[in-house]
Amino acid sequence: MDNFSFSHSILLVEGLKVTPQSSYPVFILLLLVYIFIMVANIGLIIMISTEKNLHHPMHLLFCNLPLNDILGTTVVLPRLMQNILKEASERYITYAECVLQAYFVHVFAVACHYVLMIMAFDRYVAICNPLRYSAIMTNKMVVKLSVLAWGLAILLVTILLGLTVRLSHCRYKIENPFCDNASLFKLSCEDVSVNNVFGLIYTVIVFTLSLGSVFITYIKIATVCITSKNKALNSKAIKTCSTHIAVFLIMFVSCGTFIFLHRFPEYSDSRKLASIMFHIVPPGLNPLVYGLQTKEIRHKIAKFLCKRTKLNL
Repeated sequence: MDNFSFSHSILLVEGLKVTPQSSYPVFILLLLVYIFIMVANIGLIIMISTEKNLHHPMHLLFCNLPLNDILGTTVVLPRLMQNILKEASERYITYAECVLQAYFVHVFAVACHYVLMIMAFDRYVAICNPLRYSAIMTNKMVVKLSVLAWGLAILLVTILLGLTVRLSHCRYKIENPFCDNASLFKLSCEDVSVNNVFGLIYTVIVFTLSLGSVFITYIKIATVCITSKNKALNSKAIKTCSTHIAVFLIMFVSCGTFIFLHRFPEYSDSRKLASIMFHIVPPGLNPLVYGLQTKEIRHKIAKFLCKRTKLNL
């Protein structure tokens, strides 16, 4: 393959660095993780969509999270597993495919924040305005909030990747396990200061909106709980909010770790591993945390397992 075709259409992805002896065990491990994530998240979506007594705003808004987790895992893991079984010099990807992968990688990352923001708003209304909850959190509002979360994610990522694809590229190696915006604009020999500045602004906006809104929401919830001294209200707040906080912390720590490590080139291998874990840990833990901590879903899972046990007997 000549240099012209390399520099204009075909890229070489670094992939996951594993020894030949460990390639098959790592492949099997990732395959099992991928299957678990798919089954757990798809199972939750099916359960919520088919059980009428789970058709509450809280659960319907939550469906955005497993949908996003399925997207985030599928856009990275299948190709990563495929590359593990290839020689490092044979891990090719077309430029168009790389841009597409980077686009959905960033949509997944941004949508994580916005989906958890709209879920925090739902908890705020439920606890701070319980008498108006059914009037505010209608099916129409659920749709509006979901569209807002995904629309903002798509808008920001479209601008981000739009600034990158305008650049010519003189290099052909993606120095990352998968394609993302930073690895794409590093292929260019042009001035990428605009990309760096917008990337920084983009990160600050997403993190500030996410952390700020969730923090303010829970401060208000805590204030209401403290001033009301209502044991029933406090119990409800703890049960419903602890799950959301746990999911938010898992996402925030996973995302923040590899962004933080970007600032330290000497830890590039750790950063690359952390970027993969961001597409594995939250999608794997979210259905466990949310499914097991939410009483209605937990009861449905227990009921289903009991039925299966009786049938087997």
